[in-house]
Amino acid sequence: MNPFELDAVKNCPKEGPVYMVNLLKYREKSLDGNGSGRDAYMRYGSVVSGILEELGAVVIWMGSIDHLALDEGGDTDWDVVQLVYYPSRDTFIEMVTSEKYLAANEHRANGTEKHVIFASSTVIQNPFPA
Repeated sequence: MNPFELDAVKNCPKEGPVYMVNLLKYREKSLDGNGSGRDAYMRYGSVVSGILEELGAVVIWMGSIDHLALDEGGDTDWDVVQLVYYPSRDTFIEMVTSEKYLAANEHRANGTEKHVIFASSTVIQNPFPA
Protein backbone atom coordinates (compact mmCIF):
# COMPACT_ATOMS: atom_id res chain seq x y z
CA MET A 1 0.00 0.00 0.00
CA ASN A 2 1.31 3.43 -0.93
CA PRO A 3 0.90 6.03 1.86
CA PHE A 4 0.66 8.99 -0.55
CA GLU A 5 -2.52 10.78 -1.63
CA LEU A 6 -1.85 9.89 -5.28
CA ASP A 7 -5.38 10.58 -6.52
CA ALA A 8 -5.20 14.14 -5.20
CA VAL A 9 -1.82 14.65 -6.89
CA LYS A 10 -3.01 13.05 -10.17
CA ASN A 11 -6.24 15.01 -10.29
CA CYS A 12 -4.73 18.43 -9.68
CA PRO A 13 -5.37 20.46 -12.85
CA LYS A 14 -2.16 22.47 -12.49
CA GLU A 15 0.62 21.76 -14.97
CA GLY A 16 4.31 22.43 -14.66
CA PRO A 17 6.62 22.19 -11.69
CA VAL A 18 5.51 21.44 -8.16
CA TYR A 19 7.27 22.23 -4.90
CA MET A 20 6.69 19.74 -2.09
CA VAL A 21 6.91 21.22 1.40
CA ASN A 22 7.83 18.48 3.88
CA LEU A 23 7.41 18.69 7.66
CA LEU A 24 9.16 15.91 9.59
CA LYS A 25 9.22 14.76 13.17
CA TYR A 26 11.89 12.14 13.85
CA ARG A 27 11.37 9.20 16.17
CA GLU A 28 13.76 9.12 19.11
CA LYS A 29 14.82 5.60 18.07
CA SER A 30 14.31 4.01 14.67
CA LEU A 31 11.63 1.31 14.64
CA ASP A 32 14.15 -1.13 13.13
CA GLY A 33 16.44 -0.63 16.16
CA ASN A 34 19.22 0.63 13.92
CA GLY A 35 20.07 4.03 15.42
CA SER A 36 17.96 7.13 15.82
CA GLY A 37 15.00 8.19 13.74
CA ARG A 38 17.23 10.78 12.11
CA ASP A 39 19.72 8.03 11.18
CA ALA A 40 16.93 6.03 9.52
CA TYR A 41 15.73 9.10 7.61
CA MET A 42 19.28 9.74 6.40
CA ARG A 43 19.43 6.14 5.08
CA TYR A 44 16.21 6.89 3.19
CA GLY A 45 17.64 10.16 1.91
CA SER A 46 20.81 8.52 0.61
CA VAL A 47 18.71 6.35 -1.73
CA VAL A 48 16.12 8.99 -2.62
CA SER A 49 18.72 11.62 -3.56
CA GLY A 50 19.79 9.40 -6.47
CA ILE A 51 16.19 8.89 -7.58
CA LEU A 52 15.57 12.64 -7.43
CA GLU A 53 18.62 13.30 -9.58
CA GLU A 54 17.53 10.73 -12.18
CA LEU A 55 14.12 12.44 -12.43
CA GLY A 56 15.37 16.03 -12.57
CA ALA A 57 14.04 16.79 -9.09
CA VAL A 58 16.11 18.41 -6.36
CA VAL A 59 16.02 19.23 -2.66
CA ILE A 60 16.01 23.05 -2.74
CA TRP A 61 16.38 23.57 0.98
CA MET A 62 16.28 21.59 4.22
CA GLY A 63 16.57 23.08 7.68
CA SER A 64 16.04 22.23 11.32
CA ILE A 65 13.32 23.89 13.37
CA ASP A 66 15.08 26.05 15.95
CA HIS A 67 12.14 27.60 17.78
CA LEU A 68 8.54 28.67 17.37
CA ALA A 69 8.02 32.21 16.06
CA LEU A 70 4.20 32.24 15.82
CA ASP A 71 1.61 29.87 17.26
CA GLU A 72 -2.01 30.37 16.29
CA GLY A 73 -3.19 26.89 17.21
CA GLY A 74 -1.58 24.59 14.64
CA ASP A 75 0.64 21.54 15.04
CA THR A 76 4.03 22.96 16.03
CA ASP A 77 5.96 19.83 16.98
CA TRP A 78 8.31 19.35 13.99
CA ASP A 79 12.06 18.79 13.67
CA VAL A 80 12.73 19.58 10.01
CA VAL A 81 11.31 21.50 7.05
CA GLN A 82 12.32 20.48 3.56
CA LEU A 83 11.47 22.00 0.16
CA VAL A 84 11.74 19.68 -2.86
CA TYR A 85 11.31 20.71 -6.50
CA TYR A 86 9.79 18.27 -9.03
CA PRO A 87 9.46 19.10 -12.74
CA SER A 88 5.83 17.93 -12.59
CA ARG A 89 3.32 16.16 -10.41
CA ASP A 90 3.75 13.12 -12.67
CA THR A 91 7.45 13.10 -11.74
CA PHE A 92 6.54 12.93 -8.06
CA ILE A 93 4.11 10.07 -8.72
CA GLU A 94 6.72 8.25 -10.81
CA MET A 95 9.16 8.48 -7.91
CA VAL A 96 6.88 7.39 -5.06
CA THR A 97 5.52 4.43 -7.03
CA SER A 98 8.90 3.08 -8.17
CA GLU A 99 10.16 -0.17 -6.63
CA LYS A 100 13.44 1.46 -5.64
CA TYR A 101 11.62 4.23 -3.77
CA LEU A 102 9.17 1.88 -2.07
CA ALA A 103 12.07 -0.23 -0.75
CA ALA A 104 13.79 2.89 0.66
CA ASN A 105 10.52 4.21 2.08
CA GLU A 106 10.77 1.63 4.89
CA HIS A 107 13.63 3.72 6.34
CA ARG A 108 11.47 6.88 6.19
CA ALA A 109 8.64 5.11 8.01
CA ASN A 110 11.05 3.67 10.60
CA GLY A 111 12.59 7.07 11.22
CA THR A 112 9.67 9.47 11.30
CA GLU A 113 7.06 9.79 13.98
CA LYS A 114 5.02 11.96 11.61
CA HIS A 115 5.57 13.41 8.16
CA VAL A 116 3.33 15.59 6.04
CA ILE A 117 3.93 16.78 2.50
CA PHE A 118 2.11 19.72 0.95
CA ALA A 119 2.06 19.98 -2.86
CA SER A 120 2.31 23.66 -3.68
CA SER A 121 2.14 25.93 -6.71
CA THR A 122 4.35 28.96 -7.12
CA VAL A 123 2.71 32.28 -6.32
CA ILE A 124 5.85 34.41 -5.89
CA GLN A 125 9.40 33.36 -6.65
CA ASN A 126 12.45 35.37 -5.73
CA PRO A 127 16.11 34.37 -5.90
CA PHE A 128 17.77 33.32 -2.66
CA PRO A 129 19.89 36.14 -1.21
CA ALA A 130 23.62 35.87 -1.73
